[in-house]
Amino acid sequence: KAVVSTQSTGLCDYNRDGDSYRSPWSNEFFPPIEDGNAPSDRMRKLEEQANDAFDVYREQYFDGGISSCYFWDEEHGGFSGAILIKKTGDLKNKFRSSWDSIHVIEAHEKGAGRNAHYKLISTVMLWLQNTREGSGQMDLGGSLSRQVEKDLPVTADMFSHIVNIGGMVERMENNIRGILETVYFGRTLTVLNDMRSLVDLESKKAHDKLNQ
Repeated sequence: KAVVSTQSTGLCDYNRDGDSYRSPWSNEFFPPIEDGNAPSDRMRKLEEQANDAFDVYREQYFDGGISSCYFWDEEHGGFSGAILIKKTGDLKNKFRSSWDSIHVIEAHEKGAGRNAHYKLISTVMLWLQNTREGSGQMDLGGSLSRQVEKDLPVTADMFSHIVNIGGMVERMENNIRGILETVYFGRTLTVLNDMRSLVDLESKKAHDKLNQ
């Protein structure tokens, strides 16, 4: 990450211009460059509102990490944006983990600006590492992507877009987290139990018989 101004900034293609990266907090490039690719005034205002809102969202749901939001105008009308959240964890040097969520949004106003059509594509990448002396190292990771489209009302205030986008991102992340927990990691546990039991088969059969 690069530190520009007082906030941490994720490095990605959405804020890159050559070998420099733009901070969504200060709108400055690091290292400094001339005539860097910056958003329009309208998109910059939306970007500032989004970063403030998702900074609060990140603290509520992740209790740490970093978040960055970037917005830009589309050539044929409307706008797009990217909301990035990263959280890493290290529990007493035994378990290391990383959560990366990337939300790409497209928005097109319609109905004389009273409604907007949103298309959200979300990807979550989760990585876990277990390292213990005597048992070696185990890595477990993967990614999951989901897409949703929705029509929502908007007002003349640009912040209504942030409210709509924020709600969509929140529901999407909750959905993806639930899928990861119940389907993917649950399936991994089921496969592991089928491959090798924690107890000997005779004890397992006796336990299952008692539970019948």
